Amino acid sequence: MPTIQDVAARAGVSVATVSRFLSGQTVRSADAVREAVDALGYRPDVAAQAMRTGRHSAVGVIVPDIGNPFFAAIVKGLAQGIPDGGLHMLLASSEESAQLEARLLADLDSRVDGYVLAPVNEQDRLPLELVRRGVPVVLLDREVDGGEDCDVVLVDNAGGAASAARHLLDLGHRRIGVISGPANTTPGRERREGFLSVLAEHDVVVEPGLDLVGDFLEESGRRLTEQLLALPERPTAIFTANNQMTVGALRALQAASVPVPDEISLIGFDDLTLGGLLQPPLTCVVRDEVRQGRTVMELLVERLGHARLAETPQVPPRRVVLETTLLVRGSTATPRQEA
Repeated sequence: MPTIQDVAARAGVSVATVSRFLSGQTVRSADAVREAVDALGYRPDVAAQAMRTGRHSAVGVIVPDIGNPFFAAIVKGLAQGIPDGGLHMLLASSEESAQLEARLLADLDSRVDGYVLAPVNEQDRLPLELVRRGVPVVLLDREVDGGEDCDVVLVDNAGGAASAARHLLDLGHRRIGVISGPANTTPGRERREGFLSVLAEHDVVVEPGLDLVGDFLEESGRRLTEQLLALPERPTAIFTANNQMTVGALRALQAASVPVPDEISLIGFDDLTLGGLLQPPLTCVVRDEVRQGRTVMELLVERLGHARLAETPQVPPRRVVLETTLLVRGSTATPRQEA
């Protein structure tokens, strides 16, 4: 089994240089060291390194739903933000459960140097406890109450949802169903507020039967769309606050043989994997998920570097908000005029 000394000899550098490269630091001979590591098939003894340095060269990543293609794209971006030879990720899914999230954090506690965390809700206290202990944490897509000391990377939820509302109003829709996410999550609350604020500006009243709250999962999108379809007067358009609920809405509309957009227009927040290939293609608010993930990891890598130098208190937390874009396709149209 090759040793770190073998890698150093092949690359023509010191053992210290190889060690710095493997810990994620920038070295001038990075290409030579990387070639030597690959050629020799060198694998660091992670357990020995952790005992020696107190660091694990690993970060925990906990997201609410790893089955959601959105989070798969986020993870791709996280991987892009890791320096060569630097860190590896331990990935877990909280399934939107505060209890499971707590168990996952306890399990990862002695195995990682920091966390990327999409909190289950805004009342989640666990991220704050980690930060108080000096553990680097970057929040992904969701904030927590009192989390001013946490780095966070969000998108413009309210602005994106507002653009969806304006699009439907411009088409002539006034009876609009809204399926938002949990009010105790940042995207659930902000997207609903952004959407409804535009309707209010145009004196469009959303009656209680049209203003529904889901849980960001497909089944709730299906169930709540069925609820909208059962109304004596159906909406002419539906807004869904995330991609999984959009899938559920599509299933309900198809099962009820409701043509989109001829009878009901559908607009969602976040694209579907094959959203452009649907018939009709889905109109939606889109963001660069890969960029968001990459930004999160870059902040965490920077925070980890400061933590090793005992500089964390001197580095102010960052709050990054990325833009969204409205992608108009074929699932929205002017409302059908009744004869």
